[in-house]
Amino acid sequence: MQIVQTSSSSGVNAKGAGTARVVDDASAAINGNAGARSEAPAARSSTASLQRGLSNWDHQLQGEISNAQQTLDYLERSSSQLQALKSELAAKLAARQGREGQVEARVRQFSNTWRQRASASGGTLDAQLSYSSPQAAQQQFSIRGLTMASLQEGPQEVLAFSVGGANQALRSVNIEPGLSESEIVSRFDRALMPSGISVKRGENGELVFSTPEANWNNVRDSLSVRGSGVRYPTGQMSRVRTDAEPAAIAPEEWNTGDVEALRATLQQVVQALAQLQAARSSVSLALAQATGRVARAQPVQANVSMDTLAENFTEKASQPGYESLLAISSALVGISRERVVALLGLE
Repeated sequence: MQIVQTSSSSGVNAKGAGTARVVDDASAAINGNAGARSEAPAARSSTASLQRGLSNWDHQLQGEISNAQQTLDYLERSSSQLQALKSELAAKLAARQGREGQVEARVRQFSNTWRQRASASGGTLDAQLSYSSPQAAQQQFSIRGLTMASLQEGPQEVLAFSVGGANQALRSVNIEPGLSESEIVSRFDRALMPSGISVKRGENGELVFSTPEANWNNVRDSLSVRGSGVRYPTGQMSRVRTDAEPAAIAPEEWNTGDVEALRATLQQVVQALAQLQAARSSVSLALAQATGRVARAQPVQANVSMDTLAENFTEKASQPGYESLLAISSALVGISRERVVALLGLE
């Protein structure tokens, strides 16, 4: 009998790992096939199930869990800072005094934290506190002069868009009379998607453009359009004006100069706290869902497959004949004296 093993330097079998190939010339001759290779059906089924479990381990799922935990940490730190600011504001308004400069210091602290939102959340929390993982956070914006009404009115026109400069490929949108809102949105979305821009219909029927936050500066500074003289100048690319959707929280606008300003800031802080709490609930739900998917992932089932594999080995090894020999020889593949000594040394 000859046992053929395919191994890798890591100690784990290479392609076809976990399956020992046994070639028994005598048995093959009896069956009329000198080159026949065989393995126990039960062991083969269990091994295949185990391999499927290991290969199905979702690394993206691990990333989602990490992103959610990181974002929750950021939201909790932000909420803690706002709570401290709220207390300082309330105390100063109640006593008409307080520790000099403490409110301003708290505002600066939260402003710095808010500016770190993108990096601190791994790029999954946008300026409206909407969480998206594994997709990147988006920046929504509008294009001045490009309204649904203006697109549904007037004659046909082909609009050619460019992002990133004159050397970039143009994306053309054919506008013609009689198009519905959904058709207009669909044409813009298809045309601009290769440039990293998606388009949807807003709550009030407006065109809403969005791009990953990491791509926003490039889009804002280089988005150009060329028309045929109906809605945009003829024959030349012109930079368009874009308006970013305002952030949910704007600490740079908080004023502490007088009593009225302190009251207005306190009201904005209370609103911001409510928004942060809503975001925390949303991210917590996403984390719970991802954790639930882990519980249902294949690696858990792989443990069951290992138990089944052990039961099959015990059963086959206890029976006389070729199946017993196959089970024992397969189990011994890759076992060396050094490994046995190392295992015994763990006791």
